[in-house]
Amino acid sequence: MPLSSSTAVLGVESVVFGVADLAEHTRFWTDFGLPLESTTETESVFRLQSGSRVIILAHGDARLPSPDPFDGDGLKETVWGIDTAENLERITASLASEVAVTRDADGTVHCVCPDGQPIALRVWNKRQVISHTSPVNTPAHWPRFNEHRIWRKRAIPKTINHVVFFSPDYVGSFEFYERHLGFRYIDHSKGTGIFARAGGTFEHHSIFWVNCDLPIAPDHFKFMHIAFGCDDIDEVMLGANIMDNKGWKNTTMNTSGGISRHRISSAIYYYCEIPGHAGEAEYHADTDYLDDGWVPRAWDFKFGSLLWSHNAPAIFRGDDIPWDMAFDSDRKSFDPYRRAKPGKQAISGDLANLTADDEHAI
Repeated sequence: MPLSSSTAVLGVESVVFGVADLAEHTRFWTDFGLPLESTTETESVFRLQSGSRVIILAHGDARLPSPDPFDGDGLKETVWGIDTAENLERITASLASEVAVTRDADGTVHCVCPDGQPIALRVWNKRQVISHTSPVNTPAHWPRFNEHRIWRKRAIPKTINHVVFFSPDYVGSFEFYERHLGFRYIDHSKGTGIFARAGGTFEHHSIFWVNCDLPIAPDHFKFMHIAFGCDDIDEVMLGANIMDNKGWKNTTMNTSGGISRHRISSAIYYYCEIPGHAGEAEYHADTDYLDDGWVPRAWDFKFGSLLWSHNAPAIFRGDDIPWDMAFDSDRKSFDPYRRAKPGKQAISGDLANLTADDEHAI
């Protein structure tokens, strides 16, 4: 499907991590399956098939945002790829009407969003991704007839599908992105967060902001996780097994049973804890793909969470969870969650009972 002339943001061009132990993080991402492009004493760069990069820098590197957006290791800057120089200039002018912007010698534009998130923008020649998948047989339909399924040797993620951050004003965070970057409203998990899609992508969401008012959340902007697109569930399972064999921790093993499926986006997932408590890396497959014909939806956070899992948290289990999803083109679901003032605010109802074990079910 061709992209429209108003596409502008093509997705995540790069993510920049600041870390304490460069060697350990390089080992993690290599084991995870990202192709290593280069490594030195000061940085490691991984480049995916789409052209997206994961850049690892040691704390104190001059290329990291200053001041640091949050303590410790984690994703410190998200670089969004723009389709044309003209659109980059248009977006830069829009951002400059609300926040301070700077520009590097190579044309990369930097700013800090009102919620505290550092972002950058640059023109990006996004690469075409080639995937090889096997048809799925069912008892009544056998598209893979007299044919063996593709047998994989390791997981090799091909895209950065989305990034996730805690926001002290998640409605405001989305509206800033919509106002200046043209992101589309996709889904709202009420009281939990908003899913939004860049205009030049078709994955369900490019970014998700999680409400800092939740008891599982910090009271300030912080990185939560990053999701990498894989071809199918086989690749997710293979990646999970390899990471487990190499000793990396699965952050959902005691909650949603390792590999599971998100209800809102339909995606199969598996999370690994990034070293240094730096957030999580997610294997991601079979997500919903959509365009501007999509009608946004608002979900109750319990109804809109896990579709299936081995050991879902108790708050998401049971036959008494009511159907609670409505189309939300008028965005009325936003109103109860708009911020009156900065800072963490009290939250009521079932959301107030969430624990760390519930983190990936929201």
